Amino acid sequence: MPQDQLRILVIGAHPDDADIKAGGTSARWTALSHEVRLVSLTNGQAGHQTMFGAELAERRRKEAQAAAALIGATYEIFPCPDGELDDRLEYRQAVIRLIRTFKPDVVITHRSTDYHPDHRFAGLLVQDASYLVTVPAICPETPHLERSPVILYFSDAFRKPCRFEPNIVVDIGSEFDKVVGMLHCHQSQFYEWLPYNAGYLDQVPQEDRARRHWLSERIHRRIRPLAEKYRDLVVQTYGPEQGALIQYIEAFEVSEYGAPLDRAARRRIFPFLPDATPDTAFVRKEWVDIPEEE
Repeated sequence: MPQDQLRILVIGAHPDDADIKAGGTSARWTALSHEVRLVSLTNGQAGHQTMFGAELAERRRKEAQAAAALIGATYEIFPCPDGELDDRLEYRQAVIRLIRTFKPDVVITHRSTDYHPDHRFAGLLVQDASYLVTVPAICPETPHLERSPVILYFSDAFRKPCRFEPNIVVDIGSEFDKVVGMLHCHQSQFYEWLPYNAGYLDQVPQEDRARRHWLSERIHRRIRPLAEKYRDLVVQTYGPEQGALIQYIEAFEVSEYGAPLDRAARRRIFPFLPDATPDTAFVRKEWVDIPEEE
């Protein structure tokens, strides 16, 4: 592995979570020859109205692998049944081993504020693993890390008990079609289960090209408001002229449980962001002048 190659670990609860929350940024990393591994902590076997169990899990595994292949990433699916993720010790240890084995520079996952229990527990498992990955006596058969990686959270719209607070915004306008292509691979979800569950299955076109165009319009309506919602940070990051024109972004919050994303780490992990962004966008106040324990 080249010395300057980044290792990016994107941990979702289900096959397609990593894609829709960080697919564009992942594509920007892989375009620069960095290694991206997308992960689902469950097998997705419950996400359909008529197909269940092992048959659906296998279908979703193939869909996820096809999506990852579009951007030159890999996809790993854990065997936990969809809808049954929790904070049991074996799952925490599996996440610890995953992080230690992959040795990521950055981990991206859900916040523990979310409507779906699998999403909440995915975020909690990463949070609980964040310090323990450095403890030799925990999972001693897998060599420990010297320090925790940077940990980022996916964006979301939930407000209680706390809002998502973005520290990083990435322009994914040039990658928007790739994101749509990745989601188009998840046929069981975006053309079957999600439309059924939300009551608009009758709107889904039957022909493949029409489906992709329909999906592109839906993803446009879903992602486009983020750039407006966080326009101040977009302008702060990209400058007034370029920042005013950006339409599609992915946004991430820095977790205080991981390594701090200081300016040096930001430049290394996000080489495609402008250098002029103020440090205040990346360094949390509580990381500055923290007194040592007595």
